Amino acid sequence: MAKSTSGQSPTRRQGRTQVRTQVRPLAAAADPLAAWFAVAARDLPWRQTKGRQRSGYHALVSELMLQQTQVSRVLEKFTPFIDRFPNPQTLAAASEDEVLTAWQGLGYYRRARFLHAAAKAVVERHAGTVPSDVDALLALPGVGRYTAGAIASIVFAARAPIVDGNVIRVFQRLAAHKGSASDPKVTAWAWKEAEGFAAAAADPGKANEALMELGATVCTPANPRCHACPISRQCAAREQGLVGEIPAPKQKAARKELVLVTARVTRTDGAVLLEQRPRDKAAEGAREGLLGQLWAGLWQPPTVESADGEELGSAAAAKLLNLQATLVRLEKIVPFLTTHRAVRFVVFTATVRGKGAALANNGRRWVAAAQLHEHALSNAAKRVLES
Repeated sequence: MAKSTSGQSPTRRQGRTQVRTQVRPLAAAADPLAAWFAVAARDLPWRQTKGRQRSGYHALVSELMLQQTQVSRVLEKFTPFIDRFPNPQTLAAASEDEVLTAWQGLGYYRRARFLHAAAKAVVERHAGTVPSDVDALLALPGVGRYTAGAIASIVFAARAPIVDGNVIRVFQRLAAHKGSASDPKVTAWAWKEAEGFAAAAADPGKANEALMELGATVCTPANPRCHACPISRQCAAREQGLVGEIPAPKQKAARKELVLVTARVTRTDGAVLLEQRPRDKAAEGAREGLLGQLWAGLWQPPTVESADGEELGSAAAAKLLNLQATLVRLEKIVPFLTTHRAVRFVVFTATVRGKGAALANNGRRWVAAAQLHEHALSNAAKRVLES
């Protein structure tokens, strides 16, 4: 087949029609995207500036919050979190319990611990100012290549590349690059393209943020709004009718099933008996099998993993949970899904008269209903308490 002499790829036939697909460098989309972003960007609190420059601290907080979490949920939590911890110094000085409590509702609590540790590192190593250098950012706990590139470029205008799921999808469609976004080869290709993209941009921060915005709001996984895309004419996947096929769906690993026996024990004054999950991840994983480090450090009703938990009667459950109380089993099993676990809670209840002092042992404590908000509870624990 003869090579094209016009900067285009060789022709391919669809019936009697010849279609020419021009090879387009993805870097050429940088400035058009930045121009589109100037008028199409969502008004998000972490995008507000202090003077002429964005806040590195706000960027650090928002980027960790946004990992695997919808923007709508982060919008609910970001401003209260910043009000509670307005700078790295206040966050670093807080206890882990305070940080986890402020993080409630966002899930993936390991991110909160990383953010807390990163704030301490910023105070200790950088005098309380989030660094602008990619390598220094990468040295912070919980900060990977994407987060470091996002902060360095968006806040400090560094020509740093970024790659996340949104970026890979946009790049794959622009180039009609087939494969799954989870394929390491596709990811490596995207990083190489991202480097050229950032290098070619007049404003790398705006271009990078525009790239993420396009993937989040226009070039979505399902039902992309190609008619609203500012670079649709550059999109090879659209030209070839492959938008619905790129990227290829990734195979999801089957969730492991987990049965937890739990007891919702309350006093007549409304107080609830809670315990705190172990913070020691290694010890926790060894002690509780599949439960592993799930919800580490959070508060919960007394809970134990049990493979045959759905077969337990009240007396056996009380013995398993080490509770000197008369338990009553709820008829329904309370389900809860995490990324890797399909959890089934077998819930027992009990009402205790008096102070119930004998039950407040082995780290368990009575918490008044009005003080529940001061304890970091997972969404799963909240569901059990509401069941």
